[in-house]
Amino acid sequence: MNGVHDLGGMHGFGPVEREPDEPVFHADWERVMVAIQRDGLGRGVYNLDEFRHGIERMDPAHYLTSSYYEHWLDGITRLLLEKGVIAPDELEARAAYFAEHADAPATAPIAAPLPEPRPRLPRETLSSIRPQVAPPRFAVGDPVLTRHDAPRGHTRLPRYARGKRGEIAALHGTHVFPDSHAHGGGEQPQPLYSVRFDGHELWGDAAEPGQVVYIDMWESYLEGGDRG
Repeated sequence: MNGVHDLGGMHGFGPVEREPDEPVFHADWERVMVAIQRDGLGRGVYNLDEFRHGIERMDPAHYLTSSYYEHWLDGITRLLLEKGVIAPDELEARAAYFAEHADAPATAPIAAPLPEPRPRLPRETLSSIRPQVAPPRFAVGDPVLTRHDAPRGHTRLPRYARGKRGEIAALHGTHVFPDSHAHGGGEQPQPLYSVRFDGHELWGDAAEPGQVVYIDMWESYLEGGDRG
């Protein structure tokens, strides 16, 4: 994804402010978001890559001015609307109800019986690991060059690591390919590698001495590279 949602490696945002003794959740509704996200995944309403892409389609200004779990709320709402789990008028009516009844229980505005929930998916289905479908093209120690394109949809290849030279550090086996899985294109599993990059390759003169970065990358992100 190209846009403000791909923040890795971007400059100008200042240091990460750490909150002393930060709690796991700052409000009860954040706990609820975790439960909703996991239940939606566990029942196959959406997959993990669709969930990530739902967040990536947030309005950029809203994304930059909202909190982590607000991102989850926005993305999951978008997916539930797109998949017909909830209707737009139903969402608007319930939002209006809770704007006036902030302390009401979650089931307060529901008059009709709730539908039966979908059965939960098997644990192995929720994992991204799949059996090997083809021998890996690269081995540990091989030099590689990352693709330098600008995909319009979801990708796990960050902008700051495109067109960069690295070295295969490890092979993680075969995994679901998120770039297709997020868009209804099927799992299309392929080898997943840990690629080692020298900091100067990624950041130039701004890199700290001896800095290295390891990034997990699917095989189709990579081309064979020389030692430069």
